[in-house]
Amino acid sequence: MIYLDTSVVLAELLAEDRRPRPDFWKGQLVSSRLLEYEVWTRVHARRAATAHGEAVREILGAVAIVELAPTVLARAVEPFPVAAGTKLRTLDAMHLATALFLAERRQRVEVATYDERMARAARGLGLGVLAAL
Repeated sequence: MIYLDTSVVLAELLAEDRRPRPDFWKGQLVSSRLLEYEVWTRVHARRAATAHGEAVREILGAVAIVELAPTVLARAVEPFPVAAGTKLRTLDAMHLATALFLAERRQRVEVATYDERMARAARGLGLGVLAAL
């Protein structure tokens, strides 16, 4: 199962230089409900809902969504393994807590992210990180 971080979705939607291979989107994708809010917020901030709205709905429709359950939120407030001086952002902590929630339920989870801080923290938690997207 591939845990999808917002950075990957935005890279695809906004046609950034670094984005996933086309076959990536055929995998078993899962993410937090947070993904929906982050993506739409960024698309609206760019005033790109008209141009990208259909693509947003298509991508989000292919992702299994995990709700922000109390156990996930409780884990998000606990410390994460990050290097001294590195601060994990709040939304990244919520994504990682969701990925851990799945892993703790015997799901094999690999995190897809372009955010190096999040990738380091995921590795520190024992989660796989997709190196080549």
